[in-house]
Amino acid sequence: MSKTNFLVKHLKNINNFINNLLEKNLNKLNFKNLSFLLKNNKIILTFVALFVIFISYLLIPTFYNQNDVSKELKNELLRKFDLNFNFSKNIKYNFFPKPHFIITDSKILDNEKEISKISKLKIFISFDDLFSLKNIGVKDLILENANFHLNTKNYNFFIKLLDENFKNGNLIIKNSNVFFRNSADEVLFITNIFKMKYYFDSKELKNIFYSENEIFNIPFSVMSFFSKNNRKNLSTINLNLMKLNIENELIFENDKKVGKSKFNFNKTKRFVDYKIHKNSFDFQIFDKIDQTDVTYKGKFNFKPFYANLEGSLDQLNMNYLFGNNAIVAQLLKTEIFNNKNIDFKLKINAENVYDNFNFKNIKINSKIQEGLIDTDKTKFEWRNIADFELSESLIFVRNGELVLDGKLKINIKDYNELYKFLLTPKNYRNKIDQIDLNFTYNFDQKIAALNDIKVDNNINQNINKILSNIIIKKDDLQNKIYFKNLLNEAIRSYAG
Repeated sequence: MSKTNFLVKHLKNINNFINNLLEKNLNKLNFKNLSFLLKNNKIILTFVALFVIFISYLLIPTFYNQNDVSKELKNELLRKFDLNFNFSKNIKYNFFPKPHFIITDSKILDNEKEISKISKLKIFISFDDLFSLKNIGVKDLILENANFHLNTKNYNFFIKLLDENFKNGNLIIKNSNVFFRNSADEVLFITNIFKMKYYFDSKELKNIFYSENEIFNIPFSVMSFFSKNNRKNLSTINLNLMKLNIENELIFENDKKVGKSKFNFNKTKRFVDYKIHKNSFDFQIFDKIDQTDVTYKGKFNFKPFYANLEGSLDQLNMNYLFGNNAIVAQLLKTEIFNNKNIDFKLKINAENVYDNFNFKNIKINSKIQEGLIDTDKTKFEWRNIADFELSESLIFVRNGELVLDGKLKINIKDYNELYKFLLTPKNYRNKIDQIDLNFTYNFDQKIAALNDIKVDNNINQNINKILSNIIIKKDDLQNKIYFKNLLNEAIRSYAG
């Protein structure tokens, strides 16, 4: 056995002896035996000597040359985690609570390109051999206040880390941000990392990645790991705010990546099949796992960036799109889609609206271009009585609330049926063919402001005054009574 290993073993024995000595005697300590200890100088001197030796051993790394420390730590981090670090000259050593180095303003490089800046880096080292710098082993790695810049070339940076060795140490990232950029190096969106951890599960014998994040002001957590043969990645995403859980399975097949996801939203389940290509992401969404007809299909192209989503369904639940906690509404409120580099088209056809079968043949047509979000050419029918179509429309955020502004054209197909439904007195039943109006609808307050109302191309100021402010109530029956009374008042005013 070498002298170095012998001394390390001896110091460990001293450490254990001190711990045992303190454990046995501190609880028995009183004034009488304290006086005895003070009189017995040999015990005190021995204890002090052992303590000094132990602290001296822990302080050994402070005497190493900083350039040598930097070089060895870089090599060890590259070997252990496959991370290429660039350190500043400011390297400090601390042995409490465990021996570790603290480095400020460090960087991570990928193919000589900087992908991360780290305000504070803590590198915890093994206690085993502090005499030799070359034998110092890295245990845990903690990154604090870091900014990661990812794109289509390195988007899987965090997943690739699962391939590294975490049996003898963890990797932790705290209070950091991830910036996802397009090919023109412009930011598409930002994810905040509260705490991310890579660790080895000794029972399951696998690396596990767990992270608590926030995106578009929506908190979520992720857990991910690889199968035993490393050909399959399994992950779970929880968005508790929206009661959404996503179970994902990604299979690696040569250059292609094929995946399946299950979306659990309250009591609703959706299944997604997708493929990841070099520059695109294709997906199909099903209502049931054994259903052969596609409910939705879409594509995201990364270079250049554009996306489209087309779908058809029996019922359209507007709460999933524009409810208080709906994903779409929350994303729109972040104003991320106002980025001029986003090109997105959405087309959804539905036979009717959930919980309101008076509306049918809904055709939602939306696009995001040049930083503007419009719903032009969106159409729907009300019973067999009238057709509705939106034009010159924009969705935007005003004072933190989601607003739709535009023009609405209403073609009356059967005005007699309209009057029957409204129970309008016969002496007010004049023929109506078309109604045009401007409107603003606040999704949060559920208030519609109508103006410039034209009936068969004629403006009636009394109608505009009566219908200027419409409040949508929660109860469907209340709405029916409210609308009938309001519209009949407007009709009487129009009929004179």
